[in-house]
Amino acid sequence: MVLSCFFSGLGDIEKAQETLSVGVGALAGSTIMLLTVPWALSVYQGRVDFDEDNNMEPNYKQPKLTKSSFSETGVALTTEVNQGAKMMMLTTLPYFLIQIPAFFLSGDRETVSAGEKNWAAAGFVVCISFFIFYLYTQVKMSNDTIHKMRRIAVIKETLKKGAVSLRGALREEVISLQKKESRRKASITSDTEKSPLTNGNGMDHNQPSAEISELLKGILGEAFRAYDIDGDGNLNKKEFHIFLTDFHESINKNTVDAVFADFDSDGSGTIDYDEFIAACYVLITKSSNDNGGPGRSAPMRASCIATEQLSERILTDEDEEEEEVPEDLTALSPEEQQRAIIRRAFSMLIIGTAIVLMFSDPMVEVLSEIAVRANIPPFYVSFILAPVAANASEVIASQYYASKKTRKTITVALTALEGAASMNNTFCLSIFMGLIYFRGLAWQFSAETLAIVLVQLVMYVYAQRSKMSTATGFVVLSFFPLSVILVALLEYFGLD
Repeated sequence: MVLSCFFSGLGDIEKAQETLSVGVGALAGSTIMLLTVPWALSVYQGRVDFDEDNNMEPNYKQPKLTKSSFSETGVALTTEVNQGAKMMMLTTLPYFLIQIPAFFLSGDRETVSAGEKNWAAAGFVVCISFFIFYLYTQVKMSNDTIHKMRRIAVIKETLKKGAVSLRGALREEVISLQKKESRRKASITSDTEKSPLTNGNGMDHNQPSAEISELLKGILGEAFRAYDIDGDGNLNKKEFHIFLTDFHESINKNTVDAVFADFDSDGSGTIDYDEFIAACYVLITKSSNDNGGPGRSAPMRASCIATEQLSERILTDEDEEEEEVPEDLTALSPEEQQRAIIRRAFSMLIIGTAIVLMFSDPMVEVLSEIAVRANIPPFYVSFILAPVAANASEVIASQYYASKKTRKTITVALTALEGAASMNNTFCLSIFMGLIYFRGLAWQFSAETLAIVLVQLVMYVYAQRSKMSTATGFVVLSFFPLSVILVALLEYFGLD
C-alpha cells in the first residue's frame, strides 16, 4: 500500500499528476474498505447472543450463539476498540490541513501546487508526528495489557490455591485502582468533601469505578453464575454467604447481613449481578478491623458446590485462548520458540517487502491502463481493486480472530482494522504530502477526501458504543458502495 502510493507520484511530472489519482484511490479504497467490509464480516463471524438477563450485553459463555436474529446477536466493543477509534479520528487532522486550502485554490497544476506547498509541508510534519505518536501508544497499550493479564493471572492462581482470601487477593489491586481514579478526578475537579457515601477520595465507596468493576467482573463473573444455584440471575443471602465462605472470607454474619441489605434495594431478599459486584467491592475495601482480620486462613469449603471442578470453572477466564505455536516448534523450549518465531517473522517480512517492491510500480501501471481501456477515471478502478491486493492480509487475519468468538479476539480483529486506518492516515498520507511538496504535484481530490473523513467519522461514532449488533454490521457494510456513490455525486456537482 505504502509503495503503491509512492510509485503513483513518480515519473514525468504530467504523467505523475494523472497516476497520483491511482494512489489516492488506493488510499481511499483501502481506508474505507478496511472500516466497512472486513469490519462487518468480523461482526458477523464473531457474533454471539445478547444476554437478555444482563442488559443485552454480549454473552461470551457457552453456548455463545443460539439466536438467529441479527438484532439479538453481535459483538462487544471494548475499551481498546473505543480508544483505537479515537486515535483513528485524531489522525484525520492532516486531511484538513491540505484540503481546506485546496477548497480555495483553482487554476492549473503549477498554480494549485504553489498554493498548497507550505500546507503540504505542514501536513507532512503532522503525519510523521502522528505516526510516531501512534507507534508509541501501541507499544504502551501492549505493555499495559500484558501487565494487566499477568496481574489477573496471579490473582486467579492465588485464589485457586486457596492461599489467601478474596479480600487478601484483590484488596491491594482495588486500592491501587481507587488511587489512580482519585488522581484522575483530582486533576479535573477540586477535592470532594468527605461524606458518609464517599471514601475521602471523592468516590462513592458503595460503587466501584468502571475499571474496578471490569476487573471484578473478569474474576468473579463466573463465580456469580456458579453460586446462582436456581439460575434466576440473582443470589439470595444464603448463596452469597456460601460464596464468601468458599472464598475464605471470615466475615461475621452481622456484617454480611448489613452489606446484603444495603444492596437489596427492593427488599426481595436477592441481589443481581451488578449489585453482587458492588457488594464484593465494599467487602474488599472495608477495613480489616471491621470483622477481625482479613480472613487469610483457608478453612474447609462450606458446600458441595466448591468441588475442584467448580473451582476450575470459576477461575477460568472466559476469553482465555491458548497460544498457537507452529507444530515444528512445539518440541523447543519457550525461549527457543520465541527466537525461532522472531527469525521466521523477519524472514517473511523481508521476502514480503521484496515482492511488494517488484510489483508495486507495475500494479500502478496496470490499474492506470485498465482505467484507460474501460474509459473509467483511475480513482474508481484503484478504489475497488487496489484494496483487494493491498489489504488481503488484514482481511484474512480479522476473520480468523473474529471467528474464535471471544471478547479478546474480536478486540484484536477490530483494533487491527482501526490501526490500519490510522496507518493510512499517517504514514501513507505523509507520502502524498511529500510528493506535493517535493515534486510540485497538486492535491485535487476534494470529493475523495470528504468520503474518507466522513466514513471514519461515522465509524468513530459507532465504535464509541459498548456493543454492535449484527444488523448494524450490515449497515456498516453498505458504507463501502455508498462511499463510491458519494464521490461520484460530489464530482458530478463540480467538486474536484
